[in-house]
Amino acid sequence: MLKPTIRHVLILSMLAATQAFAADAAAKPDLAKAKQTAETVCVACHSADGNSTIPQNPKLAGQHKEYLYKQLRNFKSWDGKPAERPNAVMGGMVAALEDADMKALAEYFASQKLTLGEAKNRKTVEAGQKIWRAGIASKGVPACAGCHGPAGAGLPSQYPALRGQHFDYTEAQLKAFRAEERANDPNKMMRSIALKMTDAEIKAVSDYISGLR
Repeated sequence: MLKPTIRHVLILSMLAATQAFAADAAAKPDLAKAKQTAETVCVACHSADGNSTIPQNPKLAGQHKEYLYKQLRNFKSWDGKPAERPNAVMGGMVAALEDADMKALAEYFASQKLTLGEAKNRKTVEAGQKIWRAGIASKGVPACAGCHGPAGAGLPSQYPALRGQHFDYTEAQLKAFRAEERANDPNKMMRSIALKMTDAEIKAVSDYISGLR
């Protein structure tokens, strides 16, 4: 057996390095492409930086990338199976996106600075704060802060950040969970919680969330 020469060793090392670089490049999200997508596709509903100015559409800026990625995947039908989170508008928006595109978009929006809001209804702030901090013991509703954090910062890969989110959007999602029109929550956690809440309670905590910072 011929012994490898220094040249052979160098060639093999260069090949290994090239393959490693290619693999690393493939794994890194294409943020330039994601930015372009945000500025041409997402901009109408969420604004280019993810700070939606339309109350019915969620703010995406500063949200955990793991959560954003999950939602993008859930909007799309994979392998002929129904989308986990059916939505006519978002289903059309993500139809052409591949997994890598979703990861890049999630990272792009997660890196943007969130523009915070404020609660609008002073009459219900106290009730909303109580639900957020302590839940509704008589109904077995846990404190929102238990999963989403005292200031609504959430927990990456598990619970989304809620601080500063539009009142209209949060209210709509809680009602969708309650009606089981939205069912992509792990272990039916949000569905079981929202089911126990009245419209007034949902409104109060949704408004309080919009002013969290």
